[in-house]
This record gives sequence, structure tokens and C-alpha cells, in this order.
Amino acid sequence: MEPEHALVHVHNEIVTTASPERIWRSLCRASAWPQWYSNCAWLNFPNGDGPDLKQDTHFVWKTFGATVRSTVAVFDPMREIGWDAYAIGLRAFHGWLIEPLDQGGCRIVTEETQNGSLVWIARWYLRRALSRQHQKWLESLSNVATKSSY
Repeated sequence: MEPEHALVHVHNEIVTTASPERIWRSLCRASAWPQWYSNCAWLNFPNGDGPDLKQDTHFVWKTFGATVRSTVAVFDPMREIGWDAYAIGLRAFHGWLIEPLDQGGCRIVTEETQNGSLVWIARWYLRRALSRQHQKWLESLSNVATKSSY
């Protein structure tokens, strides 16, 4: 799933005044994504995991109109999280990196790579749509983390 071997690769980032701790808590509280991330219609934890993501958490969610099965594969608290994603014709990896800034706040980077038959057919559309939706996800994450009480 390295970018140079993926049919689709997107990279987005944002700088926010929210602390890394608040970003981490909001990002890992996956059960709340449908409340603030418009491209997540619903999210379930079939193994009883949740409401927060942690290493090896399995979750099923609806994004881009598709039901996707994911498992957290990378989990470095307050710094990095990533999960795989599988659906019909799709194999993907979505990673997040949170970098504290000296002046406060943090830089959030998110990248996704995708492969599969559906991806090959729709790669030109997917690249633009993913980039647009991931930017909205970053902006919404920054907003909810700034206002969050958990």
C-alpha cells in the first residue's frame, strides 16, 4: 500500500490551534464520526470494540456510499493512527499523523492509498473526491476538537 504502488494516493494536511491531545481524542472517538464528518453515514463495532479506536479495533462503516470493513493497524497514541479498509473492489490504507507545533496547536497529516478493480475503474474520480472529502474531514476534526468536551 505504499504510494508509489497504489492506483490512488491522496495527501492532505492542516494546521490547527487545537492541541494534539484534543485532536487525538476526537479522531479516536470513531463512534462520533457520523455526528461531525459528513462522509461517514454510520459506524459500528461488530466485535464490541469502541467507542474509541485502539490497536486491532475492528469497525464497519459507510463512507462514499460503500460499506467498508476496517481494522486499526497502526496505533501510536497522540501521534499516529492508521487502518486498512476493504470493500468490494477496494483495498485501502488510511493513515493519520499528528505533529505538535512549538507555538501550540498541531499539524495533522492524512494520507490514503487505494488499490483494487473498482479503484482502477474509478481512479480519476476517486483521487479528486478523496482529496476533497479528506480536507473536509481535517477541517471538521479541527473544529470538533476545538469545541469538544471529551
